[in-house]
Amino acid sequence: MEELQGFGPPMPMQIKEEGKREDVAENEPKESEKSADEAGILPKPNKQFFDMNSPIYKKGDPNQAGELGKSVNIDKSKLSPEEKKKYDQGFTNNAFNQYASDMISIHRTLPVQADEECKTEKYGESLPDTSVIVCFHNEAWSVLLRTVHSVLERTPDKLLKEIILVDDFSDMEHTKKALEDYMAQFPKVRIVRLEKREGLIRARLRGAAVAKGTVLTFLDSHCECMEGWAEPLLERINQNSSTVVCPVIDVIDDNTFEYHYSKAFFTNVGGFDWSLQFNWHPIPERDRKNRKRHIDPVPSPTMAGGLFSIHREYFEKLGTYDPGFDIWGGENLEISFKIWMCGGRLEIVPCSHVGHIFRKRSPYKWRTGVNVLKRNSIRLAEVWLDEYKTYYYERINNQLGDFGDVSDRKALRDKLQCKSFRWYLDNIFPELFIPGDAVAKGEIRNGAPHSHPMCADSPVGDEHHNKPVSPYPCHEQGGNQVRNKGGGSKQCLDWASHGNKRKNIGLYWCHEQGGNQYWMLSKDGEIRRDESCIDYAGKDVMIFPCHSMKGNQEWKYDHKIHQLLHVVTGKCLEMSKDGAKLLMSPCDTANGYQNWTFKDYSETKAREYGLL
Repeated sequence: MEELQGFGPPMPMQIKEEGKREDVAENEPKESEKSADEAGILPKPNKQFFDMNSPIYKKGDPNQAGELGKSVNIDKSKLSPEEKKKYDQGFTNNAFNQYASDMISIHRTLPVQADEECKTEKYGESLPDTSVIVCFHNEAWSVLLRTVHSVLERTPDKLLKEIILVDDFSDMEHTKKALEDYMAQFPKVRIVRLEKREGLIRARLRGAAVAKGTVLTFLDSHCECMEGWAEPLLERINQNSSTVVCPVIDVIDDNTFEYHYSKAFFTNVGGFDWSLQFNWHPIPERDRKNRKRHIDPVPSPTMAGGLFSIHREYFEKLGTYDPGFDIWGGENLEISFKIWMCGGRLEIVPCSHVGHIFRKRSPYKWRTGVNVLKRNSIRLAEVWLDEYKTYYYERINNQLGDFGDVSDRKALRDKLQCKSFRWYLDNIFPELFIPGDAVAKGEIRNGAPHSHPMCADSPVGDEHHNKPVSPYPCHEQGGNQVRNKGGGSKQCLDWASHGNKRKNIGLYWCHEQGGNQYWMLSKDGEIRRDESCIDYAGKDVMIFPCHSMKGNQEWKYDHKIHQLLHVVTGKCLEMSKDGAKLLMSPCDTANGYQNWTFKDYSETKAREYGLL
């Protein structure tokens, strides 16, 4: 197998004798405040595994690529054929630009803390120590080492109990003896090897089981911690051991490795939708008006899940993660609901910053034959969502399948005397739209003649807001679709990602499986997918964040003649005759292309809300 740069320590590895440390200057920090690097334990032995010709091991050169978190821009057209191969292979293996990472020091400097108030914050003298748990599978050498060094070099020594690297059955050569030899330099780093591929959840549980620190801190293996990242997190846990805290997650560009610092004013909090997908939201007004400073910790309904700190005893009290969860997915919502409903508190701490490489795809392949995320989410819903679980089940067309035994998790909830999910919605996330308030829901099927049933469908995610809606075959799995009725069409409104070709909301074949073809008609006349609404401003039918001001987002549905009237313009929603797009046209009851049928419509609710 051809060796690619960055998949192992660049060879040959030179042995360098460590010189004696000079006397400590008077202006150096006190011993208790020093990082592991400053305390003289990096490296501990007299041998260093540095090839001084490799850029990743250089330290302190302000002119090196990527310093201060700056971008590394590579013109691929100027690379030799051999270098182009390395460049492409790095993206293939990692879904980020490993070629750029291998030009950046594993000790690189990051931007200076931009929030002035954070620089003057004072923290307690007796903060708890933490075990930092980093799970990895075939992580790129330079990226993994940069993660480890950012923890070692930016965490006060007395606060860092250990770094536990959990190897989730990696098979690349650089993750074996080379990694052990390199990490042997650092007494606080140890490697735990799993004997088979387990996935993130079980890998984290293995790390937590052997951890010795008072606090457990979970990080992904492609992160960079900023100076002062740990103290704000540990301070909050020191004040209340049932508080779980997350840093602000800064974006490290997956192509250029530029570090994008997010100021405290722009801090977002976690939420979720009824497909049980995590999403970000601005701090709600009810919390914002009570904040004295932008840097104050802010309560968050959910966590993203990759980076957080929790008291070890509290993690165990909560029953850790559901051991019935497989691989990854849903564990972040499960622990978020559990924290709030069982007497804890979940916060994002604006003075703590950790950068994370956000990839556009996963480089790993699982061949389980099971929809793992769906199975995990069903277990989550069964245990924690009470009667609200039906809203998720509608999204998957009530196709639950075998999700295993959850009786022990329900018993744990009873033992902890946790509150109801209704309490969570009322007190922690009252901004969430409740599907039970919807007048109509499910697919919206078009009724015009067509070879396949066509449903309203559209791409999912903030990046697809302001995109036109278009037709797609109705899949009858719920989700994003509503069916067009007239003439026997099987076209449904759909809002889903279909590769790079179809990122518009529109009509697609109805698949009757929920998912991207699941819509809700609210009592305010909005056609919603959670926090996204169908919007018409005079050109294309778009998806736009719901603003609760009616206007371009107000529709009136006549369930007898099956028309969707746009109130402001007085036009009706219509499918083009070729089924390719959505139009807004003068209303015509004889036009089958304007006929739409919701899977479920409640005349009782429509009358209750004054819509009839």
